[in-house]
Amino acid sequence: MLRKEALDSVKENVENQNLVKHMLATEAIMRALAQRLGEDEDEWGLTGLLHDIDMDLIEGDMSTHGKLGADLARELGASEAMCHAIRCHNPAHHIPRETRLDKALFCADPLTGLITAAALVRPDKKLASLKASSVVKKFKEKGFAAGVDRQQIALCSELGLERNEFIELGLKAMQGIAGDLGL
Repeated sequence: MLRKEALDSVKENVENQNLVKHMLATEAIMRALAQRLGEDEDEWGLTGLLHDIDMDLIEGDMSTHGKLGADLARELGASEAMCHAIRCHNPAHHIPRETRLDKALFCADPLTGLITAAALVRPDKKLASLKASSVVKKFKEKGFAAGVDRQQIALCSELGLERNEFIELGLKAMQGIAGDLGL
């Protein structure tokens, strides 16, 4: 699967530009995780890019989210490992997260929201000026970005990463594509 094909499919299937930015951010974090853990950067990155490709298509029916996404990813040439990670990133399916890819996508997904929210409360609303220590502080404020599942982020420990290290890795990854994210 080529990234261009995957991105074209995302743009065809997802109208919400903030969701597209979330998918790009997840891709960046997944690539950084793959590099850190010695995994396939393209496989991991494309899994992050495609993980929410079905959100506009499911029309709010979260019971199908991830299943349809995995089917769309498979049509694009995604491996079964990628499809499994896309299916199991939705906790509603109760599909066990078995591989490092599964676990990485599960904890990277909400991290993008925390980092984005932390950037948006800064005076300049930019990732460039955001420090990992600020994101860690916001992580501890339960009322901040209340929809972000902190327990899910903390499962980075299953990948052998400390929470603060994971947040720093995620922030650097997103800073690397700040222009694409409008941050």
